[in-house]
Amino acid sequence: MSAVTLYDYPMSSAAYRVRIGLNLAGISYETAPVNLVEGDHRGAAHLARNPQGLVPVLEIDGARLTQSLAILNYLDTTRALGLLPEDSAARARAEALAMVIAVDLHPVCNLSVATRATGGAEPARSEWMRHFIRRGLTAFETLLAEFDQAPYATGERVGLADICLIPQLFNADRWGVPLDDLPRIRAIRAACAVLPAFQAALPERVGAGR
Repeated sequence: MSAVTLYDYPMSSAAYRVRIGLNLAGISYETAPVNLVEGDHRGAAHLARNPQGLVPVLEIDGARLTQSLAILNYLDTTRALGLLPEDSAARARAEALAMVIAVDLHPVCNLSVATRATGGAEPARSEWMRHFIRRGLTAFETLLAEFDQAPYATGERVGLADICLIPQLFNADRWGVPLDDLPRIRAIRAACAVLPAFQAALPERVGAGR
């Protein structure tokens, strides 16, 4: 077993973020699948790791970490990824941009939340997802005008906002959310798509381990 273990579900946006972060840091890790469809996250073993019953959970450096943003902050500070600017004001602005996705958009589009809100019936569930994903991405696109995409969301290097955006675009595709009128977002997606760290984190690429 690798010294680093990621409790993961391929389609989880939060876990997807952490896979990108681990790849950017060049950290080899073992994947321990937690099948959300089959209810593994509600089992005693996983609840002992994370009482919230969520993924990801990352075991690294002798610590067990939860919450994707906290994990990415840990990787950033311990592996010097440079995900956020050093200047305090610039850092706050870049972090706020990432939170548009991770804090505001993602929770309301969690599948369990959408199913609870709509009763899981179609087309109500799909309409819910498209509505909130589209609204969040439109706001994100507008906020991007405050930054120089050169070529990433907040500048010349991959940042926290990119790591949060790309998994959400995977969900946008799943639910048929149009992106044609969001040129900044599409340009960021193209820039990230050629990077091995993002390619290896794709849900369809997730295997038994790294």
